[in-house]
Formats: sequence, structure tokens, C-alpha cells
Amino acid sequence: MQDDTVSTSKTLFSKNLSSKSFSAFTAALLAILLGLIFGFMIMTIASPANSFSGFQMLLIGGFKRIGDVFYYATPILMTGLAVGFAFKMGLFNIGASGQYTMGMFFALYVGFMWKPPDSVHWFVCVLAGMAGGMLWGLIPGVFKALLNVNEVITSIMFNYIGMYLVDMLIQGNSTMYISSKTRTAYLPASAQLPALGITNSSVNLSIIIAIILAIILSVVLNKTTFGYELKATGFNKHASTYAGMNGKRNIILTMVIAGAMAGLGGAFAILAPSTIAGSSMTYEPINVIAANGFNGIAVALLGNSSPIGIIFSALFVSHIQRGGTLASLYGYKPEIIDVVIAVIIYFSAFAMLMNATLANLVKKLFKKHPPKILPADLKEEV
Repeated sequence: MQDDTVSTSKTLFSKNLSSKSFSAFTAALLAILLGLIFGFMIMTIASPANSFSGFQMLLIGGFKRIGDVFYYATPILMTGLAVGFAFKMGLFNIGASGQYTMGMFFALYVGFMWKPPDSVHWFVCVLAGMAGGMLWGLIPGVFKALLNVNEVITSIMFNYIGMYLVDMLIQGNSTMYISSKTRTAYLPASAQLPALGITNSSVNLSIIIAIILAIILSVVLNKTTFGYELKATGFNKHASTYAGMNGKRNIILTMVIAGAMAGLGGAFAILAPSTIAGSSMTYEPINVIAANGFNGIAVALLGNSSPIGIIFSALFVSHIQRGGTLASLYGYKPEIIDVVIAVIIYFSAFAMLMNATLANLVKKLFKKHPPKILPADLKEEV
């Protein structure tokens, strides 16, 4: 009886180890663990006396600013969805920064220049931000679908085009831009997103919207015909076309949806309420590409491009960043956190390799000592 139980456990372990969800989960955990270990080593080299205190603050500091964790996680969650959703189609949407910037500009423009009823002003601004991102995602999608131009090239170029275009348009608008302060003016209160009421934090309704959108994308990808077509086209474009799927349409729709997600990220960032009464978030047109777009790539990789995984990876990255800010109290520079996050992402690829190696070792072990197949196992397979 005991041998049968052990045999069943081995069989189930072998099945779990080879499953995609288990592989992705263990890969993410290994990446995080290795990244944190490497980060601790760097902190020890930089300041041995403060390494334990600084590392402890890195791990738990985010809990002291939970509102900020959710606030800063929202934009990178959206850009992570923009990158991850496109990757499911086999597209590398490296243009999330440009789409993010255009979404931010469209939201800003409507916030300053349009005068809808106060009760819906912020909502109209959010829709405008989504439209801006969709437009900036549509163009590379059309180039890819109709002209077979590599989306990496076009989306990178549109990052720069979007950045310079937005900076030029803002600086040329006296209503939006204050030249003496080299930043945009404060948005009216009606254009700002509703706050969630956490003291000394700008966390707002957008985090809830972002999580809902991630769940919707997960359902679309895994439970709908459209999602199946997207993944099938990503696996093999020629086979999916032979099966009657419209690959060109799917490419364009994928980039439009991805652009919408990134555009919403930009809108959520600029429309967030300020912790200072009578002010708002502002933008400085200094010809710098939005970092949140590239941070979204890291979030998508760590989350294995899964919408649900991206939720947790965005929260984790934001948590580590907030902890890193507090770790500076122990003499550590904020750049140390960027190194830790970069190492985590770098190790994520090796973690998948290690997980595959472990699975192969287990399979070889089971070939030498195959587990008994019980009636319950046969029934489960059916």
C-alpha cells in the first residue's frame, strides 16, 4: 500500500513538473530568488556593515508604503500587458513607451482643452488616453500586417517619434505648458482619477481598472475563439493561415489592443491625484523616452506574458522599488534596485533552462525506476 502511494506521488510530481503553468511559476520563483541573492551580494560588497539591514528594508520596505506600491505598479502593469499580449501573438511590442507617451498626451489634452461635465471628465480623459495608445499601436501593426515590416524596428522608431512629437505639442500649447517651470500646468480636479483614500498616497481607481483589464485579457486569451486564433497565429502563422484564420487582421487587432493597454498606462500615470492639495501630476518635456514602457517589458518577461502573472510581477517590481527607496536610508544608492531587478529578469531565462533540466533529470530517473500505474491514474487520464 505504501509503495502504491509513493508511486502515485511520483507520477503526479512528474506530471506537475512537465506542465507549462508549473514551469512558468517555478521559473519566476527561481529568477526572483537568484536575483535577490545576487542583489544581497552586491549590497554586501557596497556596504558590509549595513547589508543585512539594507536587504531587510529592500524586502519589507514596500509594506510600509503599500499605497505607493499599488500606485507605481499600475502603469507598469498596463505596459506589461501591452508587451505580454502582443507576445502571445508572436509580436515583440517594444514600442510600449511611445504608446504610453501618446496615451498620456491625449489624456492631458482632453483634461485641459475639453470641458465635459465634471462627473465624467476623468473618464473621458481615460478613454482619450486609450485612443492615443491605440493609434500609436495601429501604425506598426499595419506595417507588419500589410508590408511585413519588422514590428521591432517600427515600434522603436515610434518611441522616438512619439516622444519628440508630444514634447513639441506640449511646449507649443500655452494652456498646457508653463515655460518658466518647464512642466505642464496642474490638471483640473475633475480630470483627476478618484483616489482610494489611502493617506499620503496617490493610489486611485486605476489599479482596480488595471486588474480587471488583466483578468479580461486572460479570459480572452484562454476562453475565446479570438484568443485561440491569436495564440495559434503566434505559434505558426502559416499553419493558422492554412486553417482559415485571418493573420493580417489578428496582427493589427493585437497591436491595437496592446497600444490601448499602454495608452491607458500613460493616462493612469498623468491623471493620478496628487498628495498635495490643489496640485496634480505633471509632465516635463525633456526629450526622454518613458521608462515605464521598458519596465513593462521586464514585468511581462517575469510574468511569462500571462495577464495574471503580470499582475503579480508588476506588484513585486513596484514593491522592490519602494523598498529600495527606503534602503537608501542605509547609504545605498537607488541604482542598486535597478541592478537587482535587472538581475531578476536576466535570471528568468536561466530559471526556465534550469527547470527544463530538472524535468529531464526526473524523466530519466523515472525511466530507470518507472512508477506503477494504478487504476486511479488511468481513470484520471481518461
